[in-house]
Amino acid sequence: MAENCNNNCESCAQDCASRRAPQDFREKLNALSSVGKVIGVVSGKGGVGKTLVTSLLAAAMQKKGLHAAIMDADITGPSIPKSFGLSEEHCTSDGTNLYPVETESGIRIMSMNLLLQNAADPVVWRGPVIAGAVKQFWTDVAWGNVDCMFVDMPPGTGDVPLTVFQSLPVDGIIVVTSPQELVSMIVGKAVKMADMMNIPVLGLVENMSYFECPDCGKRHAIFGESHIEELAAEYEIGTTARLPIDPKLSALVDAGRIEEYDADELSEIIESISMLGL
Repeated sequence: MAENCNNNCESCAQDCASRRAPQDFREKLNALSSVGKVIGVVSGKGGVGKTLVTSLLAAAMQKKGLHAAIMDADITGPSIPKSFGLSEEHCTSDGTNLYPVETESGIRIMSMNLLLQNAADPVVWRGPVIAGAVKQFWTDVAWGNVDCMFVDMPPGTGDVPLTVFQSLPVDGIIVVTSPQELVSMIVGKAVKMADMMNIPVLGLVENMSYFECPDCGKRHAIFGESHIEELAAEYEIGTTARLPIDPKLSALVDAGRIEEYDADELSEIIESISMLGL
């Protein structure tokens, strides 16, 4: 072993006896599943609309004629089922495999709230148990044939994002932010984590970017001026999108009918994902 060994064999040029092959932590996909592309939806902090963006992207892909799926990896704060009107639904099992619930348009969804007897019950688990549940969503769920799976991750760079990046074959991530300078400042953490894991950033979405007055058409920056172009330039992200504050969208989400919304603002992000070979 070299005198100044840091135990990172991937970055070492020495051919010593203790050299180890890179470890592969990826979990084996369920035998009844075929998943084409896996896209992570991440944010540096909570409350920026990551679940909203995940839902809109999956709905858009489904409308394009692809088979979309959502893995709700936000185990302690699962809200995906609500957006699709699945609050009263539960996953089924044949004793070996779990089966996702399908939305009205056919999007396949797995979320912790679909496993709980009561959706309002808290999931009081420590990090390793939560990370294990995320792995099981990949290994134990019979997803069927899926062209594009979106993984709605909890905010930050902790156990679950690390587990997803290491355990699933993630093809790229979409980073969600909002106009507040504090939120924008934290975007770099998510981007840098993806870079450490050699996962490309496919796009940057600024949610709650503006409100357009229905009477005069003027745009108001409710949460401050947009920083998305500055962020995209700083982190060399080529594709961006700005989602407005839209009362119609909020009403559809509350009613569990998000699939009815046409998010034209996300068209470039959707194109970026499609360029992966879907």
